[in-house]
Amino acid sequence: RLGDVAQFRLKGRTLICLKPSTFMNRSGKAVRYWLDKEKIPLENLLVVTDDLNLPFGSLRLKTKGSDGGHNGLKDIQEVLGTTTYSRFRFGIGSDYPKGGQVDYVLGRWNEAERKAMPERLKRSTEAIRSFVLAGTSTTMNTFNGT
Repeated sequence: RLGDVAQFRLKGRTLICLKPSTFMNRSGKAVRYWLDKEKIPLENLLVVTDDLNLPFGSLRLKTKGSDGGHNGLKDIQEVLGTTTYSRFRFGIGSDYPKGGQVDYVLGRWNEAERKAMPERLKRSTEAIRSFVLAGTSTTMNTFNGT
């Protein structure tokens, strides 16, 4: 309901991964539904998103803050009624002409980005795994800016 869900276990912990089927700027409804349905405490929520404000491949974990202009995060914050939840941002850069943001975000990676992507995805997976197993402080110290 409201998205594609996968559930698996990692070292005794159950992870529920949600890819909302709502429009991106209405992601909050799906997040709220699954938090309530699975009785997930807010401190265990990790929202993974792209970020135009970070250079391509940069990783950043934060436990609170503004939506940074991201409409999906804005909706999640409005629906949850808080800015205090963890978000993992993957930088996609902002190398697009004025008015070309949508085409850029929905477009294809360039050759350099395609070559870098496997390592960046591996590093992202390591960061998410660290969030689950080691917590936010350790993960932020280890992965932010890498």
